[in-house]
Amino acid sequence: MDPAETSLVVLGAVIALFVWNRLPVGAVAVLTALTLYATGLVDADTALAGFGDPVIVFIASLFVVSEGIDATGITTWAGRALTRRVGDDPVRLQVAVMLLCAVLTALITPNGAVAALLPMVVVLVARIKATPSQMLLPVAFAAHAGSLLALTGSPVNVIVSDAAVDAGAAAFGFLDYAVVGVPLVAVTVLLSVVLGRRLLPRRVARDVPPNLARHAQTLSDHYDLTGGVYRLRVRERSPLVGSPSADLDLAAYPGLTLVAVQSPGEPAPLVRGPLRADDVLVVAGPADQLSRLIVDQVLAVGMPGPAGPGGLLNREVGVVEIVIPPRSPLVGETFFPGMLRGPDLVVLAVRRYGRDRGPRHTALAEGDTVLLHGTWPAIEALTDDRDVLVVDSPDLIRRQSVPMGPRAGRALAVLAGMVALLAIGLVPPAIAGLLAATAMVVLRVITPQQAYRSVSWQTVVLIGGLIPLSTAIQDTGAADLIAGALIDAVGAGRPHLLLIGLFLLTALLGQVISNTATALIVVPVAVSAALETGVSPRPVLMLIAVAGAASFLTPVATPANMMVMGPGGYRFGDYWKLGLPTMAAWLVVSVAVIPLVWPF
Repeated sequence: MDPAETSLVVLGAVIALFVWNRLPVGAVAVLTALTLYATGLVDADTALAGFGDPVIVFIASLFVVSEGIDATGITTWAGRALTRRVGDDPVRLQVAVMLLCAVLTALITPNGAVAALLPMVVVLVARIKATPSQMLLPVAFAAHAGSLLALTGSPVNVIVSDAAVDAGAAAFGFLDYAVVGVPLVAVTVLLSVVLGRRLLPRRVARDVPPNLARHAQTLSDHYDLTGGVYRLRVRERSPLVGSPSADLDLAAYPGLTLVAVQSPGEPAPLVRGPLRADDVLVVAGPADQLSRLIVDQVLAVGMPGPAGPGGLLNREVGVVEIVIPPRSPLVGETFFPGMLRGPDLVVLAVRRYGRDRGPRHTALAEGDTVLLHGTWPAIEALTDDRDVLVVDSPDLIRRQSVPMGPRAGRALAVLAGMVALLAIGLVPPAIAGLLAATAMVVLRVITPQQAYRSVSWQTVVLIGGLIPLSTAIQDTGAADLIAGALIDAVGAGRPHLLLIGLFLLTALLGQVISNTATALIVVPVAVSAALETGVSPRPVLMLIAVAGAASFLTPVATPANMMVMGPGGYRFGDYWKLGLPTMAAWLVVSVAVIPLVWPF
């Protein structure tokens, strides 16, 4: 058996293992690289080269950039803006989310867009009590369609544009792809709305993240913070001006609890010196007593956010629930509402056996829960404190509950810079991605630990292990065998049949290996076939870009497909049910539109 035939056998075996779905996809990818080396199709350097490929670096860096966008509350803001505009109707919400994902994809590629929007979509689905499996796969499909809106939508777009220049034709412009991309986005959204509810499963995954969008309200109700939490500004004529903050006494106002005192412009929730004009009192209690306090002490309602529990969470401060574990040094220590816990934390409430202990002093026991309010750095530091157990991740609470955090501007600036570099082609995509990822850390948008955790290493291993397979198919002549068979099948003088044949070939390969690798394999074949049949390479290459994005039939087709698999509770065979009609529609649209814009 010659090398070309051997490489095709390995490809068939890889496809069979993916369909069998008994091995982790990462293991299959690594076994593929090892098999190529064992059979002599590639040497050791080539078998391992995929893990250092610029495509891998670019994809990994996009995960970090997406983490910065999500961690700063930009996607939370976008989600809230969507729900305000479209309401809770599932169909309208699905259309809005898909369009948002398509537009974002044009800027940061499908993998980055899906990584950034996935937490938001899961929360929105939970909020309207819908099934994640009905929403997430259409979002991934919309990302693929959105990659055809601009040159920066996918590395494949850059590959085919460079190939057009190499073939003696003009390069594709930044927005040339949108000519076919816009109708493909419309078709994808339409099919997902019409067929998605019938073809997609109604399944709930076990690893769906919790919905913490109303976390402040939940805690306020659970701990009986009657009347919610309010922020009251001290006016210049207030009798409280000059009084020591530590001596504030609200005993004359039954039910009111002083949560914290803040100075304007300072993130710390507490001040220890005398009260000054414009200082803010954070007070919990019933509305009637609150009104008395405002009148008696000459205060003003000064809330940057919504009334009630909105005072618990904002860009500077948050709230966290902790549990006292066995053998904690805190066992036996006295806590009470309003107590200072360090310079940046205040105790709001203590519960034991599910009951609120009220304003009394409580000697903590194992299993007690304590509600704390303070700055986000102080709250996040509790996750590393072995003396307590944090109930809900502060990072997750912040993402879902605080839109447009304090570093959102920096994150948007980094994103804009990366898009500009990709648009003008000043540096290779991998360099642009690395610069953006590094900037996210250097500008303290995210921490180095967040950057490491944000990368989907399963996706990295999957693509890195399969890139050597594409190299083997190309180097051994297997691609030439496929090209020859294709030309024999369609014949000369039938450019539309050539487009159909190339679409099916590209789409088929793109279901088991990355679309970037697929493009690298098929582009030389497509250019050769176009030249041999007297067809202009531009329409053929644009079709390769479309077919490369049509990765709908398997979860391993793209990292974006893989990302939604777990949260959506999908199985391997769920993808083709909606993917097949979507791919058929793409074939019809692309073969009809492309020749009209780029004649043969």
